Amino acid sequence: MKNKTQLTRNILSTHVLRRRARRWMPTLITGSFALWAAASTILRAECREGCDSVTQGTFLGEDALVNNTTGPGDTAVGFDALLNNTTGQANTAAGLEALMSNTDGFGNTATGWKALLSNTTGTANTGCGEVTLYANTIGSNNTATGAGALLANTTGSQNTSDGTDSLFSNTTGDNNTALGSAALNINTTGASNTATGLEAMLNNTTGSFNTANGDNALVNNTIGSRNIALGTSAGSNLTTGNDNIDIGNSGVAGEAGAIRIGTSGTQGATFIAGIRGVPVSGGQPVAISSSGRLGVKASSIRFKEAVKPMDKASEAILSLRPVTFRYKKELDPRGAPQFGLVAEDVAKVDPDLVMTDDQGKPFTVRYDEVNAMLLNEFLKEHRRYGQHEAMITAQQKQIDELRAVSKEQLAELQKISHQLITGQTERQ
Repeated sequence: MKNKTQLTRNILSTHVLRRRARRWMPTLITGSFALWAAASTILRAECREGCDSVTQGTFLGEDALVNNTTGPGDTAVGFDALLNNTTGQANTAAGLEALMSNTDGFGNTATGWKALLSNTTGTANTGCGEVTLYANTIGSNNTATGAGALLANTTGSQNTSDGTDSLFSNTTGDNNTALGSAALNINTTGASNTATGLEAMLNNTTGSFNTANGDNALVNNTIGSRNIALGTSAGSNLTTGNDNIDIGNSGVAGEAGAIRIGTSGTQGATFIAGIRGVPVSGGQPVAISSSGRLGVKASSIRFKEAVKPMDKASEAILSLRPVTFRYKKELDPRGAPQFGLVAEDVAKVDPDLVMTDDQGKPFTVRYDEVNAMLLNEFLKEHRRYGQHEAMITAQQKQIDELRAVSKEQLAELQKISHQLITGQTERQ
């Protein structure tokens, strides 16, 4: 015969619950007392061993399957295994008090000490390990493997938990998958999460539709949803942000809608197939900031301040020295001829036209800015040319006018000369 003190001592002494005994002690004690009170009125029998030819049931252990009436195809091995089952069918319980509270739930498999102990009508659950699916009542289609897996689950369904204490705190969350010790450990109502790896999504509570693959992936996420983290500690800095993708990157706390691939200082080269040689139209040039952020360099006034004419600032390019060159063989084995500028030379003329590397050394020339400065110098020359052209036009007009005046004067002189010649002839 059991008593309340013995049942409580057994629950609290198990190694599975020692890390969370303080949290779960009141719940487990209260639940155990209630189950004892319900079962204490049932007449006890000696250790049972045998088969029921009517229901095709098999039992071994004190009070195992003792109350079954019409439930067919049940197997109970262990003290109080399937104790309260009446009409539930096709259940398998192996272990002390495994599936003890089940009444008409069917298709359940409980292997381990107190596995699926509280299940009443839940169906198609599988609990393999000490106190797996311990608190489950009506949740269905759950699979828990490992001590303490899905321990607190009550009505959550379609969950898969493989690993000690994985999905330990889940109560009503559905469609979660946790593979690894303590994966999704604190999750309560979060749904449709997938966590693979030691303590993956350890602190998630209500966040949903997350995917974490790797030890400690998304370990600090609590309520963030629709995040994807691939790699050890990937997305480990994320807490409440949504819609992030972190691959081999720890992410940034609180950010949302960001994609981070790789870790600065670890990956030193990027190769992406399907880009080179592929024609596109209407595209935008991609720029990379000093922090490694990808984006498009904006030209809209919405993103600018302190806008003023370039004036003489562009005259610096007149001191630049364009060169021809070839890249070193490790960069370009073909040694194709190149045309451009040398960053170190440009830095001496205008440091603002040069981008530096992580060590602060000149790395590349800001050719977009050079082009804008060239445009400014071109427009200045164009204006000067226009002014010269206007001046030449005005001068040509003056010349034409002088020519016209000279022509008139010449005609007048010729007339006078003719008159003089004519008058002299007449006097003779």
